[in-house]
Amino acid sequence: MIDKLVMYLQYPFVRYALIVGILIALCSSLLGVTLVLKRFSFIGDGLSHVAFGAMAIASVLNFTNKMIIVLPVTIISAILLLSGGRKAKIKGDAAIAMISVGALAFGYLLMNLFSTSSNLSGDVCSTLFGSTSILTLTSREVWLCIILSIAVVIIFVLFYNKIFAVTFDEDFSKAVGTKSERYNFLLAAIIAVIIVLAMNLVGSLLISALIIFPALSAMRIFRSFKAVTISSALLSVVCAFVGIIVSILMGTPVGSTIVAVDMLIFGVCCVIGMFTGGVRK
Repeated sequence: MIDKLVMYLQYPFVRYALIVGILIALCSSLLGVTLVLKRFSFIGDGLSHVAFGAMAIASVLNFTNKMIIVLPVTIISAILLLSGGRKAKIKGDAAIAMISVGALAFGYLLMNLFSTSSNLSGDVCSTLFGSTSILTLTSREVWLCIILSIAVVIIFVLFYNKIFAVTFDEDFSKAVGTKSERYNFLLAAIIAVIIVLAMNLVGSLLISALIIFPALSAMRIFRSFKAVTISSALLSVVCAFVGIIVSILMGTPVGSTIVAVDMLIFGVCCVIGMFTGGVRK
């Protein structure tokens, strides 16, 4: 099996898949801790469905570069969901559920009415659950992912203290002069970028797993925000790497395999947490 793995790693498309998968997992885990603590864990699912609807529109309009439509629409939706806050008439989980179901239904309806492919069910299934598209990445797409991922990590590190304040007590952060709305907009834009990038890796329906599982796994063992964030990033990267390798060797779906590894690690962390009672640092 090791010889088989070494042989596969000689192919550029396998190396591309590993690079992109690890970077997406890293970025997802960094924002995942914040979203879980802000009770917006399900936002990844909602935004991924919005991205699916936007992708359907781009396909109907025959856009060669679907990012032109998908990214702006997803960013706007993320800002509306995260910045609505207490002033919104439809709040939290209700707003996410409404946008999620509506965008998914609208996208599928468009793809049926204006089908541009003879294999509609295959296209829809691969978009929702992930496919081998992660193994057909071009060098241009890889570099785009690298640049966006580096930008996400840099922004998170530079504004770590502000993100920490907004995450735990938004009212207090406003009271001490922090412009929380500005950082909510920033978080929304970053989340939207991650969602769009992750669609190639795990598909629309499984994106939430990349965001939720590493954060929850880390929380079973650690208690401080910094420790949870660092351990969540490490767990997410390991799970993505193992998931992609297993998928290549066993011929299983990439997205589903990564999520299965995430679930396994979550179970292990739950057991460790039961015995240790959680590490405080």
